[in-house]
Amino acid sequence: MGRPRSTWLPGLVAGLAIWAAGTALPAQEGLALSKGQTLYVPVYSHIYWGPKQRVFDLACTLSIRNVDPSEAITIISVDYFNTEGKRIRSFLQKPLAVPPLGTKEVYIEEKDTAGGSGANFLVRWSAVSEVNPPIVECVMIGVQAAQGVSFTSRGRVILDHPREPAAPARGAH
Repeated sequence: MGRPRSTWLPGLVAGLAIWAAGTALPAQEGLALSKGQTLYVPVYSHIYWGPKQRVFDLACTLSIRNVDPSEAITIISVDYFNTEGKRIRSFLQKPLAVPPLGTKEVYIEEKDTAGGSGANFLVRWSAVSEVNPPIVECVMIGVQAAQGVSFTSRGRVILDHPREPAAPARGAH
């Protein structure tokens, strides 16, 4: 007799846990401050499972966390791209301030499959002065037939916005 259909999920969860453990980020040696960045955040609006590559739809929550305890940041843009790299949605009509230790979120419903398995967000933020860069992550979660799966992906800096040039020292010739 074959395996019951409900046993596929533990294997999927174990595989995702092993993958996630292999992608852990090393601790930072020094404190790297920034005045702004563009981050790439992987999103999985669905994943595949089983020998027939069945689709498992996922809801996605993008979380932008200002971890600076004293300075606000400004989210300039949050754009959503599909598997082919085509921008399919922009989530901000104007820049949005995030207070110190504040969080802003963007939610994509489980039934919204426009992004595909290779979807991503590009998040652009800036600050008036150098701050601790925000933590930007996406949480994916789905439930089918009383089985659930959830995992996260962390944003990766793809562009560090240039700092203003230092003012010339007084009295320099």
